Amino acid sequence: MKCISSIPKTARRVTSIVAAASVAGLIAASAAVAASSSGAVLTANTTPAAPVAIRACTADDLGAWVAVSQSDGAAGTIFFPLQFTNLSRHACAMRGFPGVSAVDRNLHQLGSPASRDHVIPVRTVVLAPGATAHTILGYGDVEVTTAPGCHPTFRTFELRIYPPGQYRPTYAAFDLEVCSHAGPVYMGIGPVQAGVGTRRG
Repeated sequence: MKCISSIPKTARRVTSIVAAASVAGLIAASAAVAASSSGAVLTANTTPAAPVAIRACTADDLGAWVAVSQSDGAAGTIFFPLQFTNLSRHACAMRGFPGVSAVDRNLHQLGSPASRDHVIPVRTVVLAPGATAHTILGYGDVEVTTAPGCHPTFRTFELRIYPPGQYRPTYAAFDLEVCSHAGPVYMGIGPVQAGVGTRRG
């Protein structure tokens, strides 16, 4: 897909970046870093601080939405911050790329899923309860309107979103014209980043 790789740095169910490793769905972070930057309640009376397991964010933990008012366009692609808020009562972690595809009202996938953009480094983002992280979704409006493989085009109802490393989705409203058939890749997604996404990233 054209232009999707130019993603800039930047509902239903901020953060800090810590060095971590994902093992069996858990992301280990140091208590000292997590306690000071993620807002999580951790035991801090050991020296040195003992590792604390912070589990990966699941679809049940997160509310997701597209910040349409913060969209920005460049060379045939419109960029939207895709926001994730931790609605649970515990800290959770996100690392890597969400899986994103457009669906209709019957949850049937429309076109190909979003490709991954690897320009921005992958980092672990720890979300305290109530905190928000984001990624950048690129939507190729020119691709949708000109690529022969896209037609006929349909209106999408929602995005189906799999948090990184998860197999159950959450959903976010997204009402735009999209490809009806798999083939042309008209969306691209970057890795999860700390903080609320804006026009500047």
